[in-house]
Formats: sequence, C-alpha cells, structure tokens
Amino acid sequence: MRDRAGGGGGGRLGAVAAAGGDGGGGTARHAGGTAKPRETGGAVMGATLLSLLVIFAGLSLVSFGGGNTILPEMQRQVVDVHHWLSAQQFGALFALSQAAPGPNMLVGPLIGWQVAGFAGLAVVTVAKFGPSSILTGLALHLWERQRHRPWRASVQRGLVPLTTGMVMASAAIIATGAATTVTLCAISAAATVAALTGRLHPLVILGAGALAGVTLGAG
Repeated sequence: MRDRAGGGGGGRLGAVAAAGGDGGGGTARHAGGTAKPRETGGAVMGATLLSLLVIFAGLSLVSFGGGNTILPEMQRQVVDVHHWLSAQQFGALFALSQAAPGPNMLVGPLIGWQVAGFAGLAVVTVAKFGPSSILTGLALHLWERQRHRPWRASVQRGLVPLTTGMVMASAAIIATGAATTVTLCAISAAATVAALTGRLHPLVILGAGALAGVTLGAG
C-alpha cells in the first residue's frame, strides 16, 4: 500500500533542513539568502483532507441510483488523478467494503482511512453521506408533492436505464483493475454467473472467490 498522506513528510523535511543548513530553525534558505517557510506534514495532511472533502462531497451529490454509480469517477480521482491508490488496491478495498455489513459505499471511508488515517476516514464519511442525505430529504419532499404530475413517471423511466448503464460502467472498471490474470478473469466470470442466478448469498460468492484465489495462486 502507498504511504498515507503526510507519512513520508519526515524524509522530505529532513532533506530541506539539510540542504538549507538551517540547524533546526523555522525556515529553509535558498542560495540568495531568502527565507522560505518550510513545508510541514500538517500542511500536506490538511491539503489531502481538503481534497478528500471536495471529491467525496461532489460525488455524494451525483450518486443517482445508488453509490455504485459513482465508482468510475471515484476510481478516476483516487487512482488516475491523485495516485493515492493503484487500481488493484481500489478493487481490493471495494471488495472488502462489499463483504462488510452496513452501507454499500463503505469503500469511501476505507479510502479515506488508507489515504489519511482516521482523519481521512472521518472526513470522507461526512462528505460522502452528509450532502446526499440532506439532498435526498429535500428532494423526497418535493417529489411526493408532484406525485400526480405526468412528467414524474417519464423522469423515473428515463433514470432507470441511466443508472443501469452507470452501474455497468462501475463493474467494468472494477473488473479491469482486479482481473489481471487468466485465473482472476475466470474467477470473475464464475462469480458473475453465480450472482446472476440469484441462488447464492453474496457472502458465499465472496468467500468462494477468495478461497479460489488462494488455492490457485491467482495473485
């Protein structure tokens, strides 16, 4: 796993101090003698927490059709933009969140914990569930007031294929990051078939997949 945000700050701070020859003072000096405030681990952590807050609050407000619909953008931000996690790590945290009891979007807080410890977990939890909960409460009140309007049924019919497509995109992204070998692709295919039949509990499928991976040396 990557170091948590700010975790590698000690090495950078030591390098700055050594280069400036400051001997532990409050600033590092350039060749021209100009003082420059030293980057602190607290500043790095603060910037990371702010990024987590902005990203997950925005995702919270567009999670139509359930949390899984925002997985593509979440993966893009966490893996491709900020490089906090690899695609494989993102997929592993998603699988862990699905196996745990509770909301199906526990992957958000898990990402926050992995990136910035308990502070990251707290920030992401509030950012992910707070805005959407408030918006849902307000929207539900207005939606019920319009229940006899003919356009309401049309909107509902249009949202169903939209959210279905977003969920399918989420599945494709998770599968691309997780199924990196022939064995893993076979496990993914078997799990898909088992889930579509609807005869096995999801925990059974998760457990069987994990056991197959260990037994067959899928990693």
